[in-house]
Amino acid sequence: MEGPAFSRFFKLLATAIVGGCAFWLAQLWSAGALGSARSSGLGWFVAGLALMMWTWFAIVTSRTRLDDKGLHQRWIWDKHMALDDLAYGKLIRVRGLDWLIAPRLYVRTLMGKFAVFYAASPQMLAEFERLVRELRDARAL
Repeated sequence: MEGPAFSRFFKLLATAIVGGCAFWLAQLWSAGALGSARSSGLGWFVAGLALMMWTWFAIVTSRTRLDDKGLHQRWIWDKHMALDDLAYGKLIRVRGLDWLIAPRLYVRTLMGKFAVFYAASPQMLAEFERLVRELRDARAL
């Protein structure tokens, strides 16, 4: 199973924020408020905007996959967690606000390694809930 990591509204919100910051930076630069291109002040603003754009790109293109080998998510850095190594899982979400606050699955291995996987589709969230139940039941044995 594979689905988007973030909701359409969240992606639009991220687009509006990054686009607004880029527009604002362009206005400040055209008004001369940031100094010349040679000054270091402009470089810091451009670097900050570049980081925002990289994160925006990751949000828009990120997908989460759950298969027989494990959990995978394309993100700023790709994440992978093998199902055989999982010891604990917790689904973190604010019901009714899934469109705004991205639901996430926190998982931890027997060795203490942890990762967070985001999901926007109801089918993936149902699979996350099933996985959390199975992990909890396995610990109870």
